[in-house]
Amino acid sequence: MGEAVDQGAPQGPQVDVVVVGAGFAGLYMLHRLREAGFSARAFEAASDVGGTWYWNRYPGARCDITTADYTFGFDPELEREWTWSEKYATQPEILRYLQSVADRYDLRRDITFDTRVERAEWDDDAGLWRVHTSTGEDVTSRFYVMATGCLSVPKEPDIEGAARFRGEVYFTSRWPHEGVDLTGKRVAVIGTGSSGIQSIPLIAQQAAQLTVFQRTPNFSIPAGNGPVPGHRAEALREDREAYREAAKWSRIGVPGEVPEVYGVAAPEEVRRERFEAAWAAGELQAITAVFADQGINPASNEILAEMIREKIRSIVTDPETAEALCPKDHYFGTKRPCLDTDYFQTFNLPHVRLVDLRKTPITTITETGIEVGGEALDFDAIVYATGFDAMTGALVGVDITGRDGVTLKEKWADGPSTYLGVTTVGFPNFFALTGPGSPSVLSNMAVSIEQHVDWVTDCLVDLREKGMTTIEPTRLAEEGWDQHVADCAAITLHPTANSWYMGANVPGKPRVFYPYIGGVDRYRAACDEVRAADYLGFRLTGPAGEQCNDGVVRRLQLDVTLVLETLAGLGIPPLESMPPVQLRAFMETLNAERPMGPEMGEIVDGALPGPAGDLPYRLFRPASPGPHPVVLYFHGGGWVIGDHVSDEPLCRDLAARTDSVVVSVNYRHGPEDRYPAAAEDAWAALQWVAAHAIELGGIPDELVVAGWSAGGNLAAVVAQRARDEGGPALRGQLLLTPVTDADQTTGSYRENAEGYVLTADLMRYFWDHYCDPEQRGEPTAAPLRGRLADLPPAIVVTAEFDPLRDEGIAYADALRAAGVPVDHVAARGHTHTSLTMIDVVLSGAPVREEIALRLRAMFREPVEV
Repeated sequence: MGEAVDQGAPQGPQVDVVVVGAGFAGLYMLHRLREAGFSARAFEAASDVGGTWYWNRYPGARCDITTADYTFGFDPELEREWTWSEKYATQPEILRYLQSVADRYDLRRDITFDTRVERAEWDDDAGLWRVHTSTGEDVTSRFYVMATGCLSVPKEPDIEGAARFRGEVYFTSRWPHEGVDLTGKRVAVIGTGSSGIQSIPLIAQQAAQLTVFQRTPNFSIPAGNGPVPGHRAEALREDREAYREAAKWSRIGVPGEVPEVYGVAAPEEVRRERFEAAWAAGELQAITAVFADQGINPASNEILAEMIREKIRSIVTDPETAEALCPKDHYFGTKRPCLDTDYFQTFNLPHVRLVDLRKTPITTITETGIEVGGEALDFDAIVYATGFDAMTGALVGVDITGRDGVTLKEKWADGPSTYLGVTTVGFPNFFALTGPGSPSVLSNMAVSIEQHVDWVTDCLVDLREKGMTTIEPTRLAEEGWDQHVADCAAITLHPTANSWYMGANVPGKPRVFYPYIGGVDRYRAACDEVRAADYLGFRLTGPAGEQCNDGVVRRLQLDVTLVLETLAGLGIPPLESMPPVQLRAFMETLNAERPMGPEMGEIVDGALPGPAGDLPYRLFRPASPGPHPVVLYFHGGGWVIGDHVSDEPLCRDLAARTDSVVVSVNYRHGPEDRYPAAAEDAWAALQWVAAHAIELGGIPDELVVAGWSAGGNLAAVVAQRARDEGGPALRGQLLLTPVTDADQTTGSYRENAEGYVLTADLMRYFWDHYCDPEQRGEPTAAPLRGRLADLPPAIVVTAEFDPLRDEGIAYADALRAAGVPVDHVAARGHTHTSLTMIDVVLSGAPVREEIALRLRAMFREPVEV
C-alpha cells in the first residue's frame, strides 16, 4: 500500500484503492486516503461531484438534517470558511458546498467523471481487484471501496401502461438539470414520500391543475426553515469540538436530548408540551425523541401519531382529504418521517386534488393520462416521486464478484449479510460505506460517512503497518453481526411497516430490516472495539503471515445492555454488601417502579398451611373461561429475598401466555430459616395446591411446578420428591435459569462472574445465607445430585450471560440421559434476570412465548370437571 506494499511484486495493483462515487463519502474517502499515503482512483457516473445532490434537483429538494449538522466536521478551517444560508439547505447550495470541498482539497484530479464501474472481480491469486469501467478502462487495485450512497438507484415505476404516456415524464430522482417549467400545465404527481412532499407545494405554484396520487400517507412535520437554529449555532461557536464530539456519540448523529419521559405513563399536559415543542422545533431529532418509548411501545407511538393527525386535520380544510392524508397503516417513525414547507396547506388550493389509491387504484396509464376508479384523467406531465432501491440497489447494481466466482448479488439474494455494515464474507479487501447493517439512513449521514471513512482508512494503515495485504471478515463474526442487527430491529416497531427500510418498496426484494437501529453511538463503539481487539472477527493475511482473532463483537441483546448500563449508572453498591433485611427493602423499592405485566381476569390473595405456619400465595387467573391448567410457581431471590408477589409481572405473563392459573406461593427464607425450610415449604405448597385444584379454578390432573432461579431449584426438588412419594402427579416442570448445583467452578461462573446483576459473589452470598457447605451436595439442595429417572417432562431455560448457565445445561443433559423428555430453551444474549423483566426487556418476549408454547404442549385438552 502506498510505496510500502508489493514493491516489485508481479502483477501488482495499479493503485492501492479504487473508490466508486464522488458524493460526501467518495470525496472524504479520497481525502483521507491521500492523507494516509495511499494512491487512489475514483470513478463517478455523473459529470461532477455531489452524488445524490448532483442528481436530485427536483423542486424543493433539501436536506432533512439541519445544515449545522449535515456538514463535514473533519476540518475546522473548512467550517469557518463555509457559511450555510439557512436551516435546511437546498440542493444547489449543498452541491456548491461539495464542489468547494473538491476544489479546496484538489480532489478532482483523482476522479474520472462520466464513467461507471460496470463490474469488479477479486483475483485471489494476485490478491487484488480488477475493475472494469464503462469507457473500457480497466484498473487493478488492492482495495475496492463502494461509496455509492444508500439512495442512488431510482426505483422504476411498476404501473400498468407507464411506457405508453406521450406527455412529459419526470422523475424526482433524475430531474432535468436545466429545470422544468410546468406553468399552466395539468400535472400528475405519483408518490408522497420525501421527494413528493418536498416538490408538491412548488409544483402547485406553477401547475394549472395538480393531481396527487397517494398510495400511503406519510407523517410529516413543518420544517420551519429559516436561519440555522440559534442553539446549534451558539453551541458551535462556543465549542465546536465538543459539539462535533457529541454528535459522534449521539443516537442519530445530531446532539440532542435523550428523552426520559414515557408516553404511556406521562400526564396529558406533559405529553402535549413535549409534542408541541418538537412540532415547533421542526427537526427530525426532536420529533423522533418526544417519548423514550415511542419506537417500541405501540400505545406511546399512537399517542404521538394521533397528535400529528390532529395537526393535519387542523390544517386541511376538507375533512375527507384531511383524513386521507392521515397515516394510519404504520407506526410513526417506522417509515422515514418527512419535513415539509406548506405540504398539507397545498391541498387547500382549489386546483389541487388528492387521489387515494387505497380506495381507487390506478387502472392503467394511457397515452394521454391516467385511468383511476373508472375515471379518465388527462395530463400534460407525470412526475414520478416513487423513491429508490435503497441500501443495496447501488451495491448489487455493479457486477461485483468475490471468491469462487460468487457475485454480491447472488450472496445477498435472501438479504444482505455484512460485518459491521462495511465488509462481507467472500469479498476480501471490499468495503461498502454506509452499507446495510450500519446506521446510515437512520442517522445524520455526514457523521456516519466520516466514521466509516475514518475506520476504513485506519484499517488500511493498520494493515500496512502489520505487513498484511488482505482483510476479510469471518463467517462467525458476520453471522453474529447480522443477528445483532436483526435483534436490535426486532425490539422496535420498525419491522411492522412496509417501508423501504424493509425493502418493501421494491417487488421481489428480500424483506429484512436493512439499517442498524442500535444508534450511531453504539455502532461507533462496536467498530472501535473491533479495531482495539486487533480486528476481532477478521482474517488478515500477507507477507507477514496470517492473523485471525475470531469472535462476535455484540452478543448481549441491546435492551439487556441498556438495562445493565442504567443499573451501573445508579451507583448501586454490590448487592452482597447489604445485610438481607436491607437487601429485601432495596429490592422492594426497585420492584415498585416496574411495569406489572398484562391485565388478568382475576387476582386472588390467600394463604395455605405450611410446616411452620401459613404460607401466603397470590393467584393469577387469565380472563378466559375456566377451568384452567394450574402452574405452581416459586419465586427467585436466592432463598433469601423475594416473596409471592416479587415475580408478579412474570407470573402475569405466564398466566396470559399459557392460559393457565398461576399460583405463586411464598416460602421461608434464609438466614432466618435455613435449608431445608424452603424445600419443606415448597413441598407443602405442592400438596395443598394439588388437593385444592378445583376450588382454585384449575383442572386437577393438569398441574405443573415452575420457578425462576432459586424457585427453579425448589420446583426441581419437589418434582423429585413427588416421584419418590407417589404423588402428587405432575404434567411437567418449568425451570427458569434454575440453581441445580452448588459447584461454582463451571465455565459460566468464570465467564459471567460479574457485570450481569447475578454475580458469582452474590451467588456465594445466597448459598452462605441459605445452606451450610456440608449440606449443599444433598439432592434437596442440589437437585443435579439426585436420582433423575422417572421424572415428569421438563422445560429448562438457560441464559447465555448467567453464572448458572452451565449447571442448567447440565441438569437438562442429565435429565435427558435419564430418559426424561426435556426441552432446553437457550436464551441467547440474555442474563439471569433479563427474561423476567416484562415490558422492560422486550427481547425476552419471544423467549417467553417459546416457553409458553412448550408449556401448553404439556397440558392435555381441557376436560369438564
